[in-house]
Amino acid sequence: MSSYIYIIFSKSTPTIKIRLCIFRINKITDIYMKIQPFKLERYFAKYEFSAPYLLSCSDCEPLGQSELLAMADEESKKLWNDLILSYTHSQGLPLLRQEIAKLYSKISLDELIILAPEEGIFIALNVLINKGDHVISIFPAYQSLYEIAKSIGASISNWEPNTKGSFEVDDLFSLATDKTKLIIINFPHNPTGETISGEQLQQIIEFARKKDIIIFSDEMYRLLEYDSSDRLKAVGDIYEKGISLGGMSKSFALPGLRLGWLGTQNKSWIRKMIEFKDYTTICPPAPSEILALIALRNKEHILNRNLTIIKNNLVILEAFIDKYSAIFKWNKPKAGPITFPELIIQQDIDKFCKDLVDKKGLMLLPSSVYDYPHKKVRISLGRKTFGESLTKLDEYLTDYS
Repeated sequence: MSSYIYIIFSKSTPTIKIRLCIFRINKITDIYMKIQPFKLERYFAKYEFSAPYLLSCSDCEPLGQSELLAMADEESKKLWNDLILSYTHSQGLPLLRQEIAKLYSKISLDELIILAPEEGIFIALNVLINKGDHVISIFPAYQSLYEIAKSIGASISNWEPNTKGSFEVDDLFSLATDKTKLIIINFPHNPTGETISGEQLQQIIEFARKKDIIIFSDEMYRLLEYDSSDRLKAVGDIYEKGISLGGMSKSFALPGLRLGWLGTQNKSWIRKMIEFKDYTTICPPAPSEILALIALRNKEHILNRNLTIIKNNLVILEAFIDKYSAIFKWNKPKAGPITFPELIIQQDIDKFCKDLVDKKGLMLLPSSVYDYPHKKVRISLGRKTFGESLTKLDEYLTDYS
């Protein structure tokens, strides 16, 4: 369907007004955003609440509200009980930002903005890049990380893992051009569970600093490293042109709060993102802010709980993949609640997953939703129902083989 703008001018209309109207029409055309459907989210919308068994969730076992409220200290309990459901601080509750700042070494509460995690990606990319810029994005990736940049009019180069499943910084550097404005990274990585070393991260930062390139770092799975020595420093902490995305959905098992944050030492970016946010959600949800505050004050307990579930499930999955070694090719993850094994099958991966949900009621996420051409599936390690769901996959593969 085409849209048209009709402007009627009289013979007496001054030339300058005509030029001004044409200029404004061109500007409207430039900022009009047409974005592709989010394949992963559309896939989940189809099966997440209908399939009885889920084996591809990206979060950890969600906490119950009563379970979380039982952790509240006296101050946060009073804040919850006395909560008035009014508008909130557009940048986010100062007390909550103060708690989030404890996750960082340099980023202060004034260098944080609270928003929904997806909103954070949307706002940051719209503030940081323009039409004609070049962006290097980790790939495969959560679609909005690169799709929003595309919709703005940026060109994208994909930084992909090598045949061994590792991300090599030399491969990243080779993608840079004179127009490269932004590098997007995501460690621990969704969907592979891979990460890089601290030395490699520092090499990326030095490269970006030399080329005057911004780094946007999706750190939604940070703090879920199986070995804490693998934990990377937050990019927003260690690079003056870096910005870190964090949130409650993954590491803290509270996706229903729809609460995350952006952190950067660049205060001018914070101001611009607050101004942009006036056109999205305006301010965070008041109940979510208090519940997030309670969770962050109990972060060690929640993180240990989640890592225990993940590590227990990882042992089960290792035995399962050993059993079906003729079907699965796997790089063991280093962090987070998801992994991305390859299936050595003749069948189309989408048909395989469709057949699985039809016959066993089990949802697996095919690599096609990541626009990734290899036959891979995302497997979740963060849920207590993991064993039950894996049994359904076992039944299917027994019949399949």
